[in-house]
Amino acid sequence: MAAMNGELRIRTARPEDEPELARLDHVSWSWLSDVVPQPAPDAQLFDERRPPVNFLVAESEGRILGYIQQGSPTPLPSNRHIRQIQGFVVDPAARGRGIGRALVEAACALARADGVHRMTLRVLAHNAQARRLYERCGFQVDGVLPEEFWLDGVYVDDVWMGRKL
Repeated sequence: MAAMNGELRIRTARPEDEPELARLDHVSWSWLSDVVPQPAPDAQLFDERRPPVNFLVAESEGRILGYIQQGSPTPLPSNRHIRQIQGFVVDPAARGRGIGRALVEAACALARADGVHRMTLRVLAHNAQARRLYERCGFQVDGVLPEEFWLDGVYVDDVWMGRKL
């Protein structure tokens, strides 16, 4: 899948993108958005559960600016109508340019084209910027798991959001 938004191109990830995507994971890491310790700059990103085809990358002038990962929330056949955003990063130096919204909308469009009925995601309650982005993209809060995580010395709620496609 490729979509154009001015100079921004969104495409499916390729195996050779892994080092740059891992680097972006490393430089974008924050307790504001992550529930695991900071990954190494060369951490493996792709594996059997997370193949490159599950990732869309945003690039401009040959430079990867971000990615969004989506997949099935469970392996159950009765749950195949749902797709979940399971990873999402925009290069800190490229934020504020609409790249995040373009990635979310591209992921939803791809899921819709695949016959998926609903897109879901989880976001930390204190990540107000991400929550606003998801709301602008049509996601609504489906539920909250209070104090689900202990991060950087505070309890943080886990917010479940969803959008019908």
